[in-house]
Amino acid sequence: MSDIPKSSRRAFLRGSVAAAAGAVTASAARAATPDPLITEVQDWASGFGHGVDEVPYGLPIEHESDVIRRNVEWLTADTISSINFTPIHALDGTITPQGCAFERHHSGAIELRKQDYRLMINGLVETPLVFTYADLERFPRENHVYFCECAANTGMEWAGAQLNGAQFTHGMIHNMEYTGVPLRTLLAEAGITGETTGKWVYVEGADASSNGRSIPLDKALDDVLVAFKANGEALRKEHGYPVRLVVPGWEGNLWIKWLRRIEVLDQPVESREETSKYTDTLADGTSRKWTWVMDAKSVITSPSPQMPITHGKGPLVITGMAWTGHGRITRVDVSKDGGKSWETARLAQEGGNKALVRFYLDTVWDGEEMLLQARAMDETGYVQPTKDQLRAVRGENSIYHNNCIQTWHVKSSGEAENVEVS
Repeated sequence: MSDIPKSSRRAFLRGSVAAAAGAVTASAARAATPDPLITEVQDWASGFGHGVDEVPYGLPIEHESDVIRRNVEWLTADTISSINFTPIHALDGTITPQGCAFERHHSGAIELRKQDYRLMINGLVETPLVFTYADLERFPRENHVYFCECAANTGMEWAGAQLNGAQFTHGMIHNMEYTGVPLRTLLAEAGITGETTGKWVYVEGADASSNGRSIPLDKALDDVLVAFKANGEALRKEHGYPVRLVVPGWEGNLWIKWLRRIEVLDQPVESREETSKYTDTLADGTSRKWTWVMDAKSVITSPSPQMPITHGKGPLVITGMAWTGHGRITRVDVSKDGGKSWETARLAQEGGNKALVRFYLDTVWDGEEMLLQARAMDETGYVQPTKDQLRAVRGENSIYHNNCIQTWHVKSSGEAENVEVS
């Protein structure tokens, strides 16, 4: 339930009219001032607009041209093996448009035609098989909404507040509806020899980096998807066109793009990508392996450094998103005072399985400074930790799997900045 009283809502409606008239301070007198955008005929209502064939493939209107992916120039030596970030601060709802969804490449996005696509399944199987793209389309398919989060999302924040914007602190994530064939269906077609317990699959892509990763066979037979559509259309090149792997709830590095080979093995490969990187380094210098699951996490996207409060005092919608690799988000709390007190936010819909959920806190801002935080809980009872709680276990040497509570300092001006309240 909203905590905005009815009287405030009526004042807000009067203030909205005043704001439309260009008033800084809402008042009944100002609300009566004629607004030329209403009383005068505007250019857009004085002639014809564009025809239906003006843009054969629809693109965002130019007034939204700032809603784009962005990279951090100093993060990597070049953009070939690098990452850019989803503009989560400017989005609402839960589904990420493909054109906004973050990219992570190890050797660049490749051009691969459907006609040239091949997927091989080999190793400990009865019949090694090779599938074309057309072959995959003939199998029964499923549709699922899942989030994909890079293990390094929020990684630069371990040692303290670093980047000033939700796009840069939490933007290595997207949430899309994937269409494809369950991997278990293709493995059944090839036939797995012997017991499945203790077996692994090694998956690799067709790009120059190969980016091979080992996945326990139990997970492969559970909910892993060989996907060829996202949000109803073909995958974008940067997301692995024409076919990628979807590994729900697990770190994005396992979601192999341009998927070319799946080998069934009796042990993990211990490849470069699962030894030199994507492990959690602890305070004593040792590293944890096989920490694939993305724990419960949340972030307030507005207000935030890229989305300041511009309307002044009065009704305010605090919104953000939460997710967990363990299943469903059941609750999100919001604090305005750096964790001293909490209010339960409203979930826009019931949390999906391993999918983003949008939360809202409808409140009133009195112009005072705030230390905004969100704290997510999932169906396992897990509660999103503070950074100090993470550091107590892992020290400050880690990069990956940082799911700490994020703090935005909202100033009396409405501007916000990234700060650490551990």
